[in-house]
Amino acid sequence: MKIMVSACLAGENCKYNGGNNRNGKVLQLMAENEVITVCPEQMGGLPTPRVPSEICDGVVVAKDGRIVDTEFRAGAAKCLEIARCEQPDLIVLQSRSPSCGVKQRYDGSFSGVLVEGAGVTARLLIENGFPVVDVEDL
Repeated sequence: MKIMVSACLAGENCKYNGGNNRNGKVLQLMAENEVITVCPEQMGGLPTPRVPSEICDGVVVAKDGRIVDTEFRAGAAKCLEIARCEQPDLIVLQSRSPSCGVKQRYDGSFSGVLVEGAGVTARLLIENGFPVVDVEDL
């Protein structure tokens, strides 16, 4: 089976704070399957570490007020291009991320409030028919 995975779940230090979200279930999947790792935010040109971002009224905004929507959407488009080329059987993404959140994301107030809805990359992949799952649902 071929799996596309958020790079932070594979232990890559690409989170906004320079850390990762290394996940044991993902590492087990990686040991047993062909894996493609992606970090949409880095692929869109954002540095690591970077100012945290959230989606506010459909636009991705950094906590310092900068609009980073273009970078997030560019990274999402690159992930879609990779998915189209590689045709993964499953895509596992990081929960609550403004890029990768599948079911929920933060509301844009930077207060820790969650709302229903997918992040930019997750939404694009789902809209294009790819099988996407939140890491918490593994």
